[in-house]
Order: sequence, then structure tokens, then C-alpha cells
Amino acid sequence: MKLSLARDVTLTPLDSGAVLLDGRRGRYWQLNESGSTILRKLLDGDTPDTAAAGLSAAAPVSEAQAHKDVMALVDALSAANLVEVSR
Repeated sequence: MKLSLARDVTLTPLDSGAVLLDGRRGRYWQLNESGSTILRKLLDGDTPDTAAAGLSAAAPVSEAQAHKDVMALVDALSAANLVEVSR
């Protein structure tokens, strides 16, 4: 799976996470630190499994739950047309 930001979407890091701005609609999404880290890893080419392993190592969450969380983030961002997913 390859993830990329949709056209006209920008990612701005913050101290507490990141903001995705959809320039087409003038809407933004705020991500917490975990969500921001996961998204950056996926944009850099990590697989969902690798991103989930990193999340599980950094937080008190099982790898299975971390994988569900990673996929839920991808699904939500994809449904909002903020990212493009190619398999």
C-alpha cells in the first residue's frame, strides 16, 4: 500500500501533532501526535504493519490494536479525500 496526500492538501506539523489543510474545500483536520506520526511514516513509505509496530512500541497498545488504529486513520483520511491510497 502506498499513501500520498491528495492534490491541494498540505500537512503542517505542530507541537501537539499536525494539521491537514484541504485547499479545495477550505477545511482542515487536526491530528494528535500519534496520528501525525503514523501519517508521516506512511507518507515516507512505511507499511501499515511497520507503522503499527512503531506505535505499539511507543504506546501501551497491542500490535493488533495498533494495526486497527492505523487502518482506521487511513480509512478516515481516505474517506475525507485527504489522502490517496494505491495498492
